[in-house]
This record gives sequence, structure tokens and C-alpha cells, in this order.
Amino acid sequence: MRRFVPVLVAVVLAAAGCGGAEPQPRPAGPGLAGQTIEVLAVWSDEEQAAFERVLDVFEQRTGAVVTYVSGGDEVPTLLATRLAGGSPPDIAGVSQPALVRSLARAGSLVPLDAATEAVVDAQFAPVWKELGTVDGELFGLVFKAANKSTVWYDAGQLGPGFTPPRTWAAFTETLRKLSDTGDTPLSIGGADGWVLTDWFENVYLQTAGGEMYDRLADHDIPWTHPSVRTALETLGQVFRPEYLPGGTEGALHTEFVESVVDVFGSDPWASIVYEADFVAGAIAESTSATVGVDALVFPFPRIGSRRSVVSGGDTLVALTDEPGTAALLRFLASSEAASVWAAQGGFVSPNREVGLGEYPDDTTRQIADELVNAENVRFDMSDLMPTALGGIRGDGFWRAMQDYLADPGRVDEILVDLEAEADSAYAAVGP
Repeated sequence: MRRFVPVLVAVVLAAAGCGGAEPQPRPAGPGLAGQTIEVLAVWSDEEQAAFERVLDVFEQRTGAVVTYVSGGDEVPTLLATRLAGGSPPDIAGVSQPALVRSLARAGSLVPLDAATEAVVDAQFAPVWKELGTVDGELFGLVFKAANKSTVWYDAGQLGPGFTPPRTWAAFTETLRKLSDTGDTPLSIGGADGWVLTDWFENVYLQTAGGEMYDRLADHDIPWTHPSVRTALETLGQVFRPEYLPGGTEGALHTEFVESVVDVFGSDPWASIVYEADFVAGAIAESTSATVGVDALVFPFPRIGSRRSVVSGGDTLVALTDEPGTAALLRFLASSEAASVWAAQGGFVSPNREVGLGEYPDDTTRQIADELVNAENVRFDMSDLMPTALGGIRGDGFWRAMQDYLADPGRVDEILVDLEAEADSAYAAVGP
């Protein structure tokens, strides 16, 4: 699920002033035997174990020793501390492109070498390279991606004759029909403001298009622009109290995991929930439902004609120019490395050379196919913004979306206030 990070860019700037068999080991690479490489990233628990299996392959190939440190939500703060102390890790995995930009412009990152860039050029769509590029240089590799354009439903509640709606009009009609029978079909985790921003980002990408999405993320257009109002009014077609368990107030007091349990738990209140592919993890951890059997998924309904996906992900960056750092990043850029994790589940790679057969189940294959082959892909907008605007609980973009859910009639006032906050946040971080 999304990683809530309360301290990001400002802190770092201040401090910086089913898969086949695993590949067989090869002889140690020249010059790497015995070298130690440290990786600090957000992954823990099952994700950490899966990533360490990827690192095991690299160690066997090269003779290098890789030390992994799980920083969880505190990676940005840990990076700030390590940079201030002059002892950064060799590689870090962060969840926000805005943080990559800030670190690069502060001089804390080492550009990826030409060999790694060649792998990215050959195996990734241009949008993924753009996410790691700062001022014309490639600094980041998006290693683990998230498809944030997935809608999940309970097959048992909706029955074998249910046809997943493919268009927005069909989706709103589905909700209306279910509501007319007395159901409250749509569960929304509105207590977590990022759930609501993810809703908005999907709708805005489709109603305004990719270019306008980029401009809004960069604050080249104001939040009072008519395109923002259009997206919110479109979203309001599904943010209707009669569709939500407990109405609007209930949604505003429901956290993300609760919203999943409200659909797939033993006493369901709803039958449909939107969020990213990590819903599968919440289902596995908090319910007895089985993904692919009880819990099924369909793409976020189309409003336009293009296959659009909002993504998230974790980006790897280099903080030292040691040979082992470059060698490990070059390996991690490859489809071979991604396939090691893909076979274990809980992972989607933006690398288009990872075959769908590498993923362990049909649901993940479907999600990966939609992500890699979408015609219109954009990264989570709140992660592209200054953290003060896009990543603070109860404030900024998150709070504005909660305010809109609570009272759509205040849309103009809400957008004026959000634009004032955006002016301040972007001015604080500079160009």
C-alpha cells in the first residue's frame, strides 16, 4: 500500500546542502569479489524477502556481498541523516519522483552509467525513463511498479452473471442499479486522503489528458483551472452518499484496509472497492477471500478512448560511484532480475521484457499487462508534487479531496484554498 512519508524533500535538501528456475550462479565478476554494497529501501517483510532473493542471484554471479537495510516509511529521513553524516548507502529505493529530483539537484545522486541507461532504453517504455530523468540525466530506475487503475469486486455478491463495466457510463449505471436494490455498492477509504487523490488522478488523466495531467502536477496550470472542476464533477457521479456504506460520513471515517474488508470480509457492507494492485495484499492479510476466485478485478473504467493507467512505484538511485553500485543497478534494470521477484508474487515490473508467464497467477498477469501496455501512463500525481502539498495527512491535496467528498457544493472554495497552498508549496522547493 501507499507509504505515508511525513518528512521528505525539505529534510533531504537540508541534510544534503510463473517463473522459470532461478538463474544458475556464474563465476565471480572481475573486481567485485568481496566488495560490499549497501541498499536502503522501503521494502520489509515479504517484500524484503523477495528482494533479497534477487540480490542473492547477483551475489552468486559476482562474488559481491549485498547488505540490505529496510527503512520502511523512514527512508527519506534515514537518507537525510546518512547524507548529513557523510555515509550514504550505495543505493536507495524511494517512492517519490519528487524526492529523486530533489536529491539529484542537491548533488547527492550519481547518474546511472551508460550501460544501465542502455538497458532502460531497450527494455522500458519511455515514460519510465522520464520518471528517473532529472535535467536531462538519468538518475533513477523504476524497479517495482504499481497499477493504480484497478477496481476490485466480490464475485460471490455480484453473482456469476456480473459483467465488469468497461466505461464510466457503464460503471455509474452499475452503481445506480445496485443502489436501487437497496445495496450500498461502493466502499471508499476516505479517511486516508490518498485514496481520494488516487480516484481524482484516474479521472483527471482521462478527462483532461496526459499533457494537462503533467501541467497540473508541475503547477503550470492552477487548481482553479476548469479541467479540475470537470474532473471533480465527474467523480461526483460516483461519490454519492446512497452508494457508500454509512453515506459520506461513513466513507470519511473508513481507512483503506477497512474499505477492503467492507467488501471481502465475513460481513460485507459493499461489493466494489477501488484501489491499486496492493488491494490483493490487504485481501490476503485481512480477509479469508481468495484473489482470483472470490476477489476479481477490472480496469478503471474508461472515460475516453485510450487505455490510461495511473502508476506508482519504487525508484532505485545511486549515491556512490563504486563499481559494485553500477554493476548492481545494471543487473536490477534487467528483465532477468525483475523475473526473480515476479515469480514470487506481490510484484509488477515496468520492464516490458518480463513475460506475463513469469507472474504466478492470472490476476497479476492481467494487472501487469494493463500497466505495461497502457497507451497513456502517468505517475501518481501526489508523489510528483512537493510533499507539503501532496503527502501530508489532513492537509493539502489529501484534505482538499476529503473536503470535496464531504461537501461537493464547496468545490470552488476548496479549489481556491488548494491553489493558495500549491503556490506556497512549489515556491518553497523552487524550480
